[in-house]
Amino acid sequence: MWSDPVADMLTRIRNAVRVRKTQVAIPSSKLKVGVAAVLKSEGYIEGYDVVEDNKQGILRVDLKYGPRGEDLIHEIKRVSKPGCRRYSKVDELPSVLDGLGIAIISTSVGVLSDRVCRAKRVGGELICTVY
Repeated sequence: MWSDPVADMLTRIRNAVRVRKTQVAIPSSKLKVGVAAVLKSEGYIEGYDVVEDNKQGILRVDLKYGPRGEDLIHEIKRVSKPGCRRYSKVDELPSVLDGLGIAIISTSVGVLSDRVCRAKRVGGELICTVY
């Protein structure tokens, strides 16, 4: 059992990008599927799907690379950790690389990117930053 399953997901994605894998398999949860949905909507991954097994399911993430094979995910970093949760109001949401990256936030209306949070005027727990 992991102490931080989301950090495990981000580490698996980070390691897969470093070795140029096209797909990575991760144990599934609702939060992880929400993070994958935000990564897909922001264009950092090609897609994802949940494969049902008789346990919790497997989240398969299809990684995406640029037209010349360059990485689209340069850094993916956990912000809020089990030992130190980080919450932010909508006016205090971080701007990652002055808008070139995204912050993924768990809100009361679901897992959203920082841009969508500003548009909907909601804050929440900062899960991670990506650029």
